[in-house]
Amino acid sequence: MALLIVLAALAFLMLVAYRGYSVILFAPVAALGAVLLTDPGLVAPMFTGLFMDKMVGFLKLYFPVFMLGAVFGKLIELSGFSRAIVAGTIGLLGEKRAILSIVLVCALLTYGGVSLFVVVFAVYPFAAELFRQAGIPKRLIPGTIALGAFTFTMDSLPGTPQIQNIIPTAFFGTDTWAAPWLGSLGSIFILGVGLFYLERRRRAAARAGEGYGDDLANEPAAFVDARLAHPLVALLPLLVVGIANKLLTLAIPRLYGSTQSFVPTVVGDAPPVVQDIAKVAAIWAVEGALLLGILCVLAFAWRPVSRRFAEGSKLAVSGALLASMNTASEYGFGAVIAALPGFRTVADALHAIPNPLVNEAVSVTALAGITGSASGGLSIALGAMAQSFVQNAQATGIPMEVLHRIAAMASGGMDTLPHNGAVITLLAVTGLTHRQSYRDIFAITVIKTLAVFVAIVAYYALGVV
Repeated sequence: MALLIVLAALAFLMLVAYRGYSVILFAPVAALGAVLLTDPGLVAPMFTGLFMDKMVGFLKLYFPVFMLGAVFGKLIELSGFSRAIVAGTIGLLGEKRAILSIVLVCALLTYGGVSLFVVVFAVYPFAAELFRQAGIPKRLIPGTIALGAFTFTMDSLPGTPQIQNIIPTAFFGTDTWAAPWLGSLGSIFILGVGLFYLERRRRAAARAGEGYGDDLANEPAAFVDARLAHPLVALLPLLVVGIANKLLTLAIPRLYGSTQSFVPTVVGDAPPVVQDIAKVAAIWAVEGALLLGILCVLAFAWRPVSRRFAEGSKLAVSGALLASMNTASEYGFGAVIAALPGFRTVADALHAIPNPLVNEAVSVTALAGITGSASGGLSIALGAMAQSFVQNAQATGIPMEVLHRIAAMASGGMDTLPHNGAVITLLAVTGLTHRQSYRDIFAITVIKTLAVFVAIVAYYALGVV
């Protein structure tokens, strides 16, 4: 019964998300409904002490990233840089390669360390423009961005600085470059099959006479100036964000050390506030990089931006509020579900899978799917099962680097179910619904999940690491 309650809560939240209802409203309803059926006396304590605590904690850390990312994306739109990038891309690759262009830009940003959420805000304006000019249905934009930002550069490519590739290092004593050949092989599989799928979808739409679409929500504002910036100038803010993020990631720990403390008042005896720099260095780096990117746009396109900055910034902040609240609600839901007895039943059942790598892959992707979070599911799975994964791997001679890569890749598989925060943010930013675009996101999810097992087969068949 405990297991059924967890599964029912998950199914309910996926259903309401797919049907377009507010996750901000229904995530606590689903989570507390499961608590009510498990232990009614814990409903209020769980809501205040766990759901709201995790939700507010997420906003405390990440809302500035959402807000700055939204403002940066809006300025890219208002400056006309999105149109300039589109014009340059069409000239270089041709209109028929619009999907490849967006995938490569997303991949460049995420592999450079830019947050997945920031990539969505930054890339959408010129993705919409490129798809409009190429006559490709707008409904394919979420699947295209998902392929470029949520898959191979998130956890498969060796060295990627995304959190899903960093978490396993603490459990297996590895580094972010673990199992480079397996990661590269999985990346090639994801990119190749993903592009093949999206291209088939584009051709099917073209045969049916379907264009970009009409009367669509959240369309980027039209750029009224006749002159466009040079494509390299338009790309400069994106490069500034990627490079600055890398440099700040290295510089912040050296500048601040491991901790920083200060007294929050000069009146009274308030205890000092101690900040663990390791926990916020990456976030500070992204925020600093986005500020530099915003300043770069303003420096090169002050005139077109200044005329519409007031209204544009209001829309950007509103979008950031909605996107961050959606994701934070999902984070709170996952925390509550992970605290229920039924979740332990799921975790214990996964131990029965005999093969060490398959056991790890299924465990991580299942828990990521239940919690709706790649990093959350990965943290829970490794926190509870890493010791058994290591013991089973050592008994069969599997290197820790392989465990690292399989765990990281598996975390980004079934985490993108309909209730996933990144999926909801992506759809909210693009102005589309689950019914319009989730099919393609799910197809990319399936391809990503299959890539994990391709890597496992490659390890056993070829012995590559």
